[in-house]
Amino acid sequence: MKTLSIALKIFLVFTILTGVVYPLLVTGIAQVVFPRQANGSLILKDNNLIGSELIGQKFNSTIYFSSRPSAIENNPLPSGGSNYGLTNAKLKAQVIERKNKFIAFNQLDKNMEVPSEMLFASASGLDPHISPEAADLQINRIAKARNFSNIQKQKLKTLVEEMSEAPQLMCLGESRVNVLLLNIALDKLK
Repeated sequence: MKTLSIALKIFLVFTILTGVVYPLLVTGIAQVVFPRQANGSLILKDNNLIGSELIGQKFNSTIYFSSRPSAIENNPLPSGGSNYGLTNAKLKAQVIERKNKFIAFNQLDKNMEVPSEMLFASASGLDPHISPEAADLQINRIAKARNFSNIQKQKLKTLVEEMSEAPQLMCLGESRVNVLLLNIALDKLK
């Protein structure tokens, strides 16, 4: 009985330490040191929430950059991919359909090499980034839809270059562009 009493006391102490004290401490430190990130990296425009830097959004308009496909329609609650393997017929059909849609939507040559992130959904279904190459393939469509002059079109190309992020720690991942941030900057382009 004495051993059980000691075990229950230790269990209670560690439950309070790891279940209450530690989470409150880490949350408090995060709120002081990284308040914006701790609150979801939310983006406000005219005091209205328009999204988060961390979660991809669907853009179907010809005047905006398109984001990568999502198996969960960018809904963060059931976060996840389709779990289709490379030999799955449904995945092959999706990839062909996405390639054809991307080429038609952007008025590209039918034999054009489409970046893989525009064909495959991310594992989480929430990835907010595309490659600079995928963004470059959309510039002509956007410039035409917005009636941009050649100077504005060049500014748009420069904007994509400026907003491209290098791989993390110069070796993890690949260069990428946050589509939501790019589209916000696009609206400010004169």
